[in-house]
Order: sequence, then C-alpha cells, then structure tokens
Amino acid sequence: MLEIFLKTLPFFALIGLGWFAGQIRFFTAEATAWLTKFVFYFALSAMLFKFSANLDLDALVDPQFILAYLTGSGAVWLITFAVAKARKLPTALSAMEAHTSMTGNTGFLGVPMLVVLLGPAAVGPVLMVLSCDLIVFSSIITIFITAARHGKVSLAPIALGLVKNPMIVSMVAGLAWAGLKLPMPGPLEEFMTLLGAAATPGALFAIGASLAGKSAEKPAPAVWLSFGKLFLHPAAIAITSLMIFDVDPFAAGVMIAAAALPVAGNVYILAQHFGVAPQRVSASILVSTAVSILTVPAVIHWVHG
Repeated sequence: MLEIFLKTLPFFALIGLGWFAGQIRFFTAEATAWLTKFVFYFALSAMLFKFSANLDLDALVDPQFILAYLTGSGAVWLITFAVAKARKLPTALSAMEAHTSMTGNTGFLGVPMLVVLLGPAAVGPVLMVLSCDLIVFSSIITIFITAARHGKVSLAPIALGLVKNPMIVSMVAGLAWAGLKLPMPGPLEEFMTLLGAAATPGALFAIGASLAGKSAEKPAPAVWLSFGKLFLHPAAIAITSLMIFDVDPFAAGVMIAAAALPVAGNVYILAQHFGVAPQRVSASILVSTAVSILTVPAVIHWVHG
C-alpha cells in the first residue's frame, strides 16, 4: 500500500504544484485556460492517437468489458438520479448530479497515471472506459438536459459535440490507423511521442491550477457526489466486472481503478455550458480530487496489489 501511495504521490504532487501556482496568482485563470486548451487539443490528443494507433483492435473491443462498465456506471447514475429526485430537484439538475457521480477524470489523470503505474497493457482498458464516458454518458446528459428544457431531443447538438471533441477524434483516427494496419513513419511517431509527453505534466498541472479557482460551496451535495464517485462507482464496477460479467482479471482491475478516479474537469465545462449547477460540480471536483490522494492508491493496491 505504501509503495503504491509513493508511486501515485508524484502525480498528485504535480496537481498540488498547479494548485499552489494558481493560489498565489503566479498562474492566472487565463493562463490555466490556455494551458488546458493546449493539453486538450494537442498534447493529450497526440498521446491518445499514438496509444490507439498501436493497439490490437481484436483484443481491444471486449463486449463483456463494455457491458460491465456500462452496467455498473449506469447503476450509479440511476441511484444518484433517484436520490436527487427524492430531494425534489429538477430533472436537469438531477441528471447533472448523476453524471457527476460516475464520470471520472480518465482523460487528464487516468490515461497518464494508470498507464505508467499499471503498464502498457492498461492502455486498451483505459481507452475503453474513456470511450464509454465520452460517447455514451456525455450523450445521455446532453439528451436529459435538452429534453428537460425543450421537451424534445435534437440529435444535431449531440453529434456536433462528439465530432468537436478532440479526444474522440484522436482516438477514432488512431483506431482507424490501427484497423488499416498502416505503418507508423519514424518522424510521425517521434513527433507524437514528443508532443504526447507534454500531456502528463501539463494535464496534472492544469487540474491543480483550475482547482485554485474553485471553492467548496454547497458542501453537503459535494460530499455526497464525491462519495458516489470515489466509493459507489468503483464498488459497482467491481461487482459487475468480477461477479456478473466475464471480464479478464487484469482488465477488470484497470476498470475498477479508472472508476475510482475523482470527478472529471469536463463535467464542470458541461455544467457551465448548460448553466446547471456549476458551483456544485466545481465543489465536487475539489472534494473528490483532495480525497482521492488516499483512495486511489488504496483501490490500486486492492486490485493489483
């Protein structure tokens, strides 16, 4: 346990460094926004493309894995949504709380950290988790909020949102490259390696700097949503992947570790975009990220210790 904690500590130390730089205003909100944009559109996209382009597609697409993740995550979504409705919250706000409780920081934290900690074999499972979050659950939250506001669902905004997401585009491009079995030219691979290497420190620093501008408002909902993300979500995934569906043990462990990650920053972007509880989501990101310093190593130790 101590060994895994020490291995994860540098990753959270980078987040802490970004938070400190943001707190003392050495790194302003504007600077954080530009760093996030660089990581999102360039560095992380290069990393995801390189990972995807070198995957064995036959081994990547595992229906049992996908069903286990969708079932476990969907269960947490429904539980959180039901609790929110029981508190008489509007449908749009209930859906946003449900989305917050099961959407982890897989892109900015999971891809860099889990691949380093668990090895190259973790790439495929992590990308499958990320794909489910981006394609399935991001579409669901868009559908719920659109329907709640307008009484109907329009497919155009959903499709446009997916196409404009660089993580989805880079993964699809990489998978297409792998599917066509195209050789990777040396200069292109070196370019992607060099650019992708900036993703890990850049993403983690940006996470910390963005947290400096957040305050723990609405503590009770934030604590509940953080509990859902850090405890209920990995527990549900452990049940579906280890007890219900026939998932490879290593891949199941990676899935559980990914489910234990704190609330994703892109949930705040969605909340702000739709104007649905951005402060509540912001507080949940802050609380879950702080607590995950201890919980993530504990989960990784449990599944791969």
